Amino acid sequence: MREQIKRQLQYDFGQSFDLIVVPAVVCGHDALYAYLAGLSDRNLLEQGLLIPLAAAPCCAIDTQTLAGNARSSAPLKALADIAEAEQAIANGEVVLWVEDAFFSFLLPQFDKRAVAEPPTSAVIKGPREGFGEDIGQNVTLLRRRVKDKCLVVKHLTVGRVTHTAVAVCFLSTIADSHVVDEVVRRIEAIDIDGVVDSAYVGQLITDNPNSIFTQFSTAEKPDIVTAKILEGRVAVLVDGSPMVITLPCLLIEGFQDSEDYYRGNKRTTFLRVIRLIGILLAVLLPAAYVAVQEYHYQVLPLKFLVTVVNATNGVPFSPTIEMFIVLILFEILNEASVRMPKYVGMALSIVGAVVLGETAVNAGLLSSPAVLVMALSAIGLYTTPEHIGSLGLLRFVFLVMAGLFGFVGLLICTLVMVCYVVTLTNYGAAYAGPIAPFVAVDAKDTFVKASLDKMTTRPFSIPNRNHVRMRRRDKR
Repeated sequence: MREQIKRQLQYDFGQSFDLIVVPAVVCGHDALYAYLAGLSDRNLLEQGLLIPLAAAPCCAIDTQTLAGNARSSAPLKALADIAEAEQAIANGEVVLWVEDAFFSFLLPQFDKRAVAEPPTSAVIKGPREGFGEDIGQNVTLLRRRVKDKCLVVKHLTVGRVTHTAVAVCFLSTIADSHVVDEVVRRIEAIDIDGVVDSAYVGQLITDNPNSIFTQFSTAEKPDIVTAKILEGRVAVLVDGSPMVITLPCLLIEGFQDSEDYYRGNKRTTFLRVIRLIGILLAVLLPAAYVAVQEYHYQVLPLKFLVTVVNATNGVPFSPTIEMFIVLILFEILNEASVRMPKYVGMALSIVGAVVLGETAVNAGLLSSPAVLVMALSAIGLYTTPEHIGSLGLLRFVFLVMAGLFGFVGLLICTLVMVCYVVTLTNYGAAYAGPIAPFVAVDAKDTFVKASLDKMTTRPFSIPNRNHVRMRRRDKR
């Protein structure tokens, strides 16, 4: 029977070389251990299970007997059949077969990335811990910050082939139960062969998956996720991904940064206004430049108009085509610099920005104002990294409308975009809140940030069960 189980396991795993099947004796009975090399600690297996269980006296086999004779504190559980045993092996557990029964021990051994500052969220002030790819480690980082029994972690599995672990984390005393139930329901309804990153889950559980605007927030730092959980949001952690999803998501989150809450409120307000100006430049500046060139040149002061005309004289393309070419070139350079190795990408950026741009202007193919407008737009785009994708697409839409209809097209496009954003919802929350609809009590943390002692309530724009977060005391 032992040889039959061994052959069955080897056959079902396709004769994989990393499947280790070890015949053994357990409490006087023929047995075998099966595990995947690299996922289980062989030393713990030998010292904690193989040797002590082989030396144990003959007795009946059950979980209590195995736990009593083993020199290991590894979690032990009984398995129903060979199919469940094979799934346990694939999960990295050690499976023991003895007396026609299967048992599993968790003896994990695999390398994990050390907790370090994430490259996408560097800060001058504030915590520098970042999530890794191991979901257990990430849950632990949250537990270290929220030391309360009300932090609930629900374990789910997604993917018919990958069987990826997913953890839904929330505060039971704060998070809205309907939002939690809906997030869990949508994750359980996912029917896909595999999940490689948290972005897969995020795209499959959003209210508006086809929207150009980001419908779920991502964070790579425990302090950010903790702050959002404290506001009543739900965090979704996916094994193998350092990016944690938080829901519901609001548009205003793209203008907020974790460091905003570690500095003075006046400085934070100033920087948020700068970010707003940055995205307005990113989206509207190329379109406004084209509209002025094509239809409304009379709005420019005479001296400035002469300068622009002299700079664009001799360019073979219309302003719309010229700006379109410049933006496409920027997107190509940006994509190439990201895909290339780090040091080659830096050199490529310098070549593209300086050499290529200067040569194109000197050759008369592009005008210097167009290159300057593109540069300002690109810089403004990166003031809100959360919305780079959507703003980059909107920039082309606004450019086409301005080239066709001038400022009228620009106004129409702006109104359509505003109306569209206002109609979006996200797990019961208005995506444009607290701006539209305007929630006065939440205005303390929008483009203007109030001091910490005035932020006594959680956002009313997000469904939650307890809006009071701080009780003010008289200062003496």
